[in-house]
Amino acid sequence: MRIKSNSKIPGVGRAFLSMRLPAACIMSLVATAVGDDWPQWRGPNRDGVWHETGIVEKFPQPRIHLLWRTPISSGYSGPTVANGRVYVTDRLEQPAETERVLCLDARTGRILWIKEYACAYTGLGYPDGPRASVVIDDGRAYSLGSMGHLRCHDAVTGDLLWKKDPGKDYTIAKVTWGISASPLVEKDLLILQLGALPGGCIVALDKRTGEEKWRALDDKVSYSAPIIIERAGRRLLLCWTGENMTALNPATGAVFWKYPTPPVKMIINAPTPVVAGDRIFLACFYDGSYLLGMKQNPPSVEKIWRRLGTNEKDTDALHSTISTPLIQDNHIYGVDSYGQFRCLEADTGDRVWEDLTLVPGDRWANIHMVRNGDKVWMFNERGELIITRLSPKGVEVISRAKLIEPTKGQLGMRQGVCWSHPAFAGKCIFARNDNEIVCASLAAQPEENLPLPADPRDAH
Repeated sequence: MRIKSNSKIPGVGRAFLSMRLPAACIMSLVATAVGDDWPQWRGPNRDGVWHETGIVEKFPQPRIHLLWRTPISSGYSGPTVANGRVYVTDRLEQPAETERVLCLDARTGRILWIKEYACAYTGLGYPDGPRASVVIDDGRAYSLGSMGHLRCHDAVTGDLLWKKDPGKDYTIAKVTWGISASPLVEKDLLILQLGALPGGCIVALDKRTGEEKWRALDDKVSYSAPIIIERAGRRLLLCWTGENMTALNPATGAVFWKYPTPPVKMIINAPTPVVAGDRIFLACFYDGSYLLGMKQNPPSVEKIWRRLGTNEKDTDALHSTISTPLIQDNHIYGVDSYGQFRCLEADTGDRVWEDLTLVPGDRWANIHMVRNGDKVWMFNERGELIITRLSPKGVEVISRAKLIEPTKGQLGMRQGVCWSHPAFAGKCIFARNDNEIVCASLAAQPEENLPLPADPRDAH
């Protein structure tokens, strides 16, 4: 059944709806509810792959039934999930400008803790809220705000372990649309695309203490999250900055190689680099597409092809805004500048087909893709969840249903959007807009409607 639960936490709202199950039912479902976490940007391996099985094949209704919904405030950051908890950031403008880090119970949506700090948005375009997803690692929750406020909290209690503030701990170059790239944990380091001056486009800190270990690159920052890959026994930190696609030694910050990607008009690259074998694919709204080839001994890179249209409407290959493309069976799939979903030949960049049904055709149209087995799950900016199969023959839409309503804070045009990346964990999906965060079961068996097992440390 659904019941109301009054909340007295500022900015949360007076009530939220949640599903409550009898204690005996909860205990019996714990074993079946255990599943993968989604502890960072784009999943466990930061590659947009969801490994869980026992997932629904089709949606039974045009609107997806919610397990719970909880009011939050505005922001672009997608939720992350770890150890039975959901983490998300948002922004309040009243009574004062603050950014917040929230932790919720994944089973019920009950807010476990909220931590906030003063944060005035100055000179920031699209001031709806934080961009970067919270990263969970080794019992710590790392958040990075739009102006560069970095926080490390105990993931269970919310206790502040350490922090870094712009203007005090580092000077950050002005970033038009705010610090956006989600932090990356690599062994004992927390790596950021931060834009610290001087020479700190990329900065690495001790993840336990916040002590700076190295900084690298004089580049201007972009909005693209760094990733780690391994090639020929060597770990590479791939960072697409505002000026170069760069591979660094993650332990030291030393540069292995650089490939210049100077912006045609302005720095706007947000998609994460996509790696398939020894190839790296990049796509940007104004700058079109690059396919680069990596060589191993010594590490180096070369251009395979570059495709650039005449302008943002007369495009070639992919001019993606927010959505990260995917590579599958030597083909590239992604959404173009005005919502054209395209398939490209990976070897050449030539277009194989184009589809106009997955997301409305409009400027900066967005869709997030996650692979699960032979299917690609898409969450579009209208708040729809779409189950598909992709091939060079076209897109097969297996099922689609409404999950959450678009809101106008992230974009005031076209009745609002849902631009935040969802999380997939415990056979559930977690998604947010500017008003709420929601959870829905995606389990094939109806009885598997408990997102994640309870953590005994949350007992009261």
